Parts: sequence; C-alpha cells; structure tokens
Amino acid sequence: MSERLFTIPNFLSIARILLIPLFLFLLIQNNKLGALVVFFIAATTDFLDGIAARLLNQKSSLGALLDPAGDKLLMTAGIIALSLPSLSSPNVIPIWLTVTVIGRDLYIVWGAYMMYKRIGCKSFPPILTGKVSTVCQMSVLVLVLLLNAQNISAPYLLWFYLLTLIFTILSGIHYTRIGYQMDRDNSSS
Repeated sequence: MSERLFTIPNFLSIARILLIPLFLFLLIQNNKLGALVVFFIAATTDFLDGIAARLLNQKSSLGALLDPAGDKLLMTAGIIALSLPSLSSPNVIPIWLTVTVIGRDLYIVWGAYMMYKRIGCKSFPPILTGKVSTVCQMSVLVLVLLLNAQNISAPYLLWFYLLTLIFTILSGIHYTRIGYQMDRDNSSS
C-alpha cells in the first residue's frame, strides 16, 4: 500500500467530504435541485475513487481512512437532513429509519473498537448484507432528493424505507455474528 498523500483517490475522497457543507447549505436555502446535483456528484466520487485506486495502483493508508469516512459523513448528513421536515419536503425520511441507520453504524464502530481491544483485529471485510444496506440507504437518499426536487409526494417510498430498514438490521446482525465468531475463534486458539 502506497504512503503517498496526494493521490487521485484521496483527492476524490476529500472532495466528497468538502461537498457535504455545500449540499447542506443548498438544502437550507431550499435549492432542491442544487442539493440533488451536489449529492449526486459527491456520491459519484465514491465510485470513482475506488476505480482510480485500483486502476492507477494508488491505494494508500490515508485513502483507507478517507474513503469510508467520506462515505459515512455523506450518508449521515444526508439521512439526518432529509429526516427534517424543514429541509426535506414533500418527502421526509422517517425518524425510525434515521435512528436505525445511525444506531447500526454506531453499534458497528463500537463493535470494531471492542474487537480491536480484545483481539487486536484491525480489518473487517465488507459483507454482502452491508453492501446491500448501503445501496438501499443511498438509493433512498437519491430518490427522496429527486422526488423533492420535482415536488412529487410519493407514498410508495414507505416500501423503500422498509426495505432499507430490513437490510440495515440484517447487516447489523450479520456483523454481530462475524464479531462473535472472530472472538470465539480467538479464544479457542
């Protein structure tokens, strides 16, 4: 893994983080189309930084921190902002989904910290339910932004919220099982 700081993937991750305040500012200004465009650009940098890291062989320790931090900051800012009726209309992400998504993320961070303290584990590979959960969460954010930009109220969003809730909970359970198994394997060796 490269230790270069100034790489294209790192630049894209930093750009994603720096776009978050602009996204929030546009929501506060009720510029729904602008917020959608900025969010879409920020989300696209996530896709592009991974491709650039692989194609240009520019994986780095800093990038390993910046990429997931940028993802979580963007997702968290988006889900919180779009669950506030004053910033998100006519469609508002239900608070029960916001609490579940953020609660699961905090739970995973706490679990990763505990695994590090107990057995020194520093890496946790992504899992399918986690990836599906992330896709669902990102889809809900983009869909709400898109519909709000067009001022379309969509009752069918409830089904997307429920699907996202299910995969968010399933991924939390899956990560718990993996952590439990890692701890058990470590204890028996």
